[in-house]
Amino acid sequence: MTGAPPVDAPPVDVVCLGESMVTFLPSRPGRLADAPSFARTIGGAESNVACALAAAGHRAKWVSRVGADGFGDHLVEAIGAYGVDVSAVGRDPERPTGIYFRTATDRATAGHEVAYYRAGSAASAMSPTTVPYDSVVDGRVLHLSGITAALSDDCLALTRSLTAPRAGRPLVSFDVNFRAGLWRDAAAGGRVLLELARGATVVFVGEDEAEEAWGVCGAAAVRAALPEPGVLVVKRGAAGAVVFERRATHPGGAGSDLRANHPGGAGTDTVTTVPAPRVDVVAAVGAGDAFAAGFLSGTLRGLPVRDRIRHGHLMAAAALTEPGDLGVPPARHPATTPHGAASRRSSWIAHADRLVALDDEGWGRLHLGPGWTGEDQEVRTP
Repeated sequence: MTGAPPVDAPPVDVVCLGESMVTFLPSRPGRLADAPSFARTIGGAESNVACALAAAGHRAKWVSRVGADGFGDHLVEAIGAYGVDVSAVGRDPERPTGIYFRTATDRATAGHEVAYYRAGSAASAMSPTTVPYDSVVDGRVLHLSGITAALSDDCLALTRSLTAPRAGRPLVSFDVNFRAGLWRDAAAGGRVLLELARGATVVFVGEDEAEEAWGVCGAAAVRAALPEPGVLVVKRGAAGAVVFERRATHPGGAGSDLRANHPGGAGTDTVTTVPAPRVDVVAAVGAGDAFAAGFLSGTLRGLPVRDRIRHGHLMAAAALTEPGDLGVPPARHPATTPHGAASRRSSWIAHADRLVALDDEGWGRLHLGPGWTGEDQEVRTP
């Protein structure tokens, strides 16, 4: 491991488990074959969530494995610099840290290219043996994604063990993150992800990936295919998001109750739809991870579902208006940040809480562009 956390460290809000890789972005648009040079950054669904939550003032912990190499050093240092607890990151002397190269274009466009060099990576050796259960369940929320399950049989066994019902487990958040190219058999991968999602309390899935993985169209059809989670978040891109929140008919149901350790069971759904604000997109990467971070931030604060969705949209907008996977999240009231962070925040309620509190008309007029998260920036309206 990379070292123990401070003895007086505050309790963890969210533990995020998954592979992070060193990412190389071309210095100019176009094909990877034509790129003369690359800038180094970091990328990984779960570490993205951890970094965004930590930067927003939450206590986040990243659990993974990296190689005993310079790229592993860079990942641990870069993620730790966001304020993320990296004490549970293992170092593997036998396996390398994963790296990848990608273009800046949207995954949905024909021009998007990704070249992964992650086969046999240190993170692919994560298993119930190499990642002790106690190292991942010390937070109020445990956040996982389907990418980890696709890395290896050992990683799938670990993900299954963490999404299985177990007394005393934290709220389990699961982002489906279906990537057909990561699975030897994409159809079988879709079935595995559906199985894993059924064991989680909060599930994030895009409408497009649900159609690709499960053959279902529309938010209601996604809920019909996945009735078990207490909270199901169906992301619809620029159209916004729909959340199905189960109000359980028995004590201890899911919803926003962080004490819930199982899917919602019997009950009635409350369905909430919130449109996304207009965003001037710089790079269409990292938005899904950022949305999950914003939604979980609102969950940790006990906010109503509409506000949780709006926080998700704002965090996604912060990522969309930056060239890398990680945007600078909008600041929020310092009273809600952990000890020591308040001194680095302004004394007034900053963008996120102010914008979330807008009425529907005001929210509908939002127009967010690069730099909008700065405290002194104006948010445009038509």
